[in-house]
Amino acid sequence: MKRPGAKRGALEPPSQAELDECPFCEGREDRTPPESFAVAPPGRAPDTPGWQVRVVPNLYPAFEHQEVVVHTPRHARSLAELDEPELAPVVSAWLARRKAARKEGFEYVQLLLNEGRDAGASLPHSHSQLVWLREVPPAVAKELPNLERDRCALCALLREDTLEVSVQGDLSLRAAPAGRAPYELLIAAREHTGHPGEESLRDALTLLREGIGRLRDLEGPVALNAWLHEGGHWHFEVVPRLTVFAGLELGAGIYVNWLAPEEAAERLREATALSRPSIR
Repeated sequence: MKRPGAKRGALEPPSQAELDECPFCEGREDRTPPESFAVAPPGRAPDTPGWQVRVVPNLYPAFEHQEVVVHTPRHARSLAELDEPELAPVVSAWLARRKAARKEGFEYVQLLLNEGRDAGASLPHSHSQLVWLREVPPAVAKELPNLERDRCALCALLREDTLEVSVQGDLSLRAAPAGRAPYELLIAAREHTGHPGEESLRDALTLLREGIGRLRDLEGPVALNAWLHEGGHWHFEVVPRLTVFAGLELGAGIYVNWLAPEEAAERLREATALSRPSIR
């Protein structure tokens, strides 16, 4: 049963002002900080049209180095709206910036995706963020004891198929077994590895797009957060903002989730994974 009065994190429809003024759309490159990287044809001048993916410094960074990865030059509002050919350039940008961060002495790059204002996104145009960190963050550090295969809880979980929704290569998309929110998702490689290569990361992004698409088919466009954890058994976590984290969740770490993971998996398997058309 849903908590009475719990707010749903539905995304508001785009306004005409959003479409007219979005700084991430192609042709408005002068409205962002100068780009630090772009996937684009050879010979293109920086900060001009013609790019596939564009990386710019975060205008309001919370950390020493924080970047925004603009996923597409067109005005897509969710990763679920990206076409298949648009995914590979996003992965190329992620990997290139991770390599640059390590070259400059940053130990960890936190990749995260926020969709919707309730999830912390200030702009609706589909984008992710890369936070360059000098040390491994606490949430990831807690997972490092699982570095060894025989001690890895995620490996044990992946041997169970009841929560699996879809597969892509060696990767599994599944309902989280103890989700903090309804339809929380997990994407992980069955092979116990600490860091994804380009092909694995591309497969993970394909499953992430699919998972968001299935969620949108069930609940409409909702706000959500997703992030990548590396170092132990690498995986993506996806938390839809379909409920409010109140004092019990924040104070005690006990999450009230009205949807059982088995039912979430069944509903997600029955949902369509087709992406919805972008709104321009």
